[in-house]
Amino acid sequence: MTDSRFDEIINRTGTHSAKWDQMEALYGVSPKDGIPMWVADMDFRPPACVQKAVEDMATHGIYGYFGDEGDYHAAIQWWMKERHGWEVDPAWIFTTHGLVNGTGLCLEAFTKAGDGVVLTTPVYHAFARTIKAAGREVVECELAMTDGRYTMDFDAWDAQMTGNETMFILCSPHNPGGRVWTREELQGVADFCKCHDLILVSDEIHHDIVFGGNTHIPMAQFSDITDRLVMMTATTKTFNIAGSHVGNVIIEAPELRKQFAGTMAALGISPNSFGVHMATAAYSPEGAAWVDDMVAYIDGNRAIFDATINAIPGLASMPLEATYLAWVDFSGTGMSKDEYLTRVQKTARVAPNHGETFGTGGESYLRFNLATPRSLVQEACDRLTAAFSDLQ
Repeated sequence: MTDSRFDEIINRTGTHSAKWDQMEALYGVSPKDGIPMWVADMDFRPPACVQKAVEDMATHGIYGYFGDEGDYHAAIQWWMKERHGWEVDPAWIFTTHGLVNGTGLCLEAFTKAGDGVVLTTPVYHAFARTIKAAGREVVECELAMTDGRYTMDFDAWDAQMTGNETMFILCSPHNPGGRVWTREELQGVADFCKCHDLILVSDEIHHDIVFGGNTHIPMAQFSDITDRLVMMTATTKTFNIAGSHVGNVIIEAPELRKQFAGTMAALGISPNSFGVHMATAAYSPEGAAWVDDMVAYIDGNRAIFDATINAIPGLASMPLEATYLAWVDFSGTGMSKDEYLTRVQKTARVAPNHGETFGTGGESYLRFNLATPRSLVQEACDRLTAAFSDLQ
């Protein structure tokens, strides 16, 4: 499927875009002829309803403190029920400055210095960064590989536990592997957390971007874990409004909610009015229609990218069930990291994320962002094919 909204090339250079304006400093790839496929934001404008919300604010011209979150909470309730079959009480919702901020707040509220925090690696790199900055210990429980995709190895993880661990952070759907965890896997996570007395923080930021008949299951639907569960959701990845820095920590358990509220109060955190207005507009029927079209478009990009990568001997793109982030293994080439990075970044002039930043198990991988116009995905594919042409 092509779509003019997503096919449009929008010049983002010189706009303080991390994705475009920091690419050369970080990867040696110039935005003049390079293709940024690293940081997880899209090169698409959000739906018109979101743009109108910002324009209405600008027209009004007053940018004071935000008050009365009723409409915002109602929009969250509607979205979670309609799109995910999850009934949310407004009293459970806390608004944070994005979900990395939400992660930090959870660490502050529910753990203490020196505690172990379990990550299933390789996994979103900001988790480990935030855990270490908070003075907690990162406990890497490596995902297993089964038929070319990640699976959970609870027996191995059980053997790793020392009793110092107090929290498990789940990435669902999984970034960077693109897994949509099954009901059985999620129940396994719940059982693991109960067995080892862990608070479970479930980051579900990619839950709206799911492909191929897969269905995301909110962790909150497992009633036997809600007494130790913290849910994290956001509009930011779904609608490409990450710069709005708005996210939600949703907690059903009263005692955990009280603890988290105390941390929020102690740090003086209140909502960003721009983010709240944008998110309220996004969680709407118009926003939902846009999401469906966006997912279909990225699925087309995924098909082109995977076919190209998997045709290059030694490269393997993990089957993508969710997210717009392809995870490519270069170990089959027999090349050193320096050699395949030279081919990707210097020869092909494509900038992906480096796999080792995602923790144990990511060392031979690169992560490629497919949320960009199809012509750029095709150009990246052509360049990568040429850069590894001697293998074919």
